[in-house]
Amino acid sequence: MSRYWFGVCVALLLSGCETTHEQMVDQGYPPAYADGFQDGCSSGRQAAGLMVGGFHKDVPRYLHERQYESGWDDGFRQCQAMQNSEQQRQYHERFWDERERDWQQEKDRDAARAYRHN
Repeated sequence: MSRYWFGVCVALLLSGCETTHEQMVDQGYPPAYADGFQDGCSSGRQAAGLMVGGFHKDVPRYLHERQYESGWDDGFRQCQAMQNSEQQRQYHERFWDERERDWQQEKDRDAARAYRHN
């Protein structure tokens, strides 16, 4: 029985190391689509301001291979949108945390003044 669980753990660890490309192919996406998605995703992140990976597009493939083109477009849009969304969330979190702190301090000061006069 312990060999079974050892095998399951090894399989889980190895699957955690799979690239997005490998996961997509394992899920049945065509390799050309997965190639395009991977290239488009890194390009979308770069376009959103995250300088990891950089812009990458195999232009001849994009022009002549429909699956690569579709994968690239989908990857670009999804990853750019996710990166923009994450940046907005972080900005909102910082901005509203600061405003919340300021509001709480003002509320506490007003309460202290009100109690002092009684």
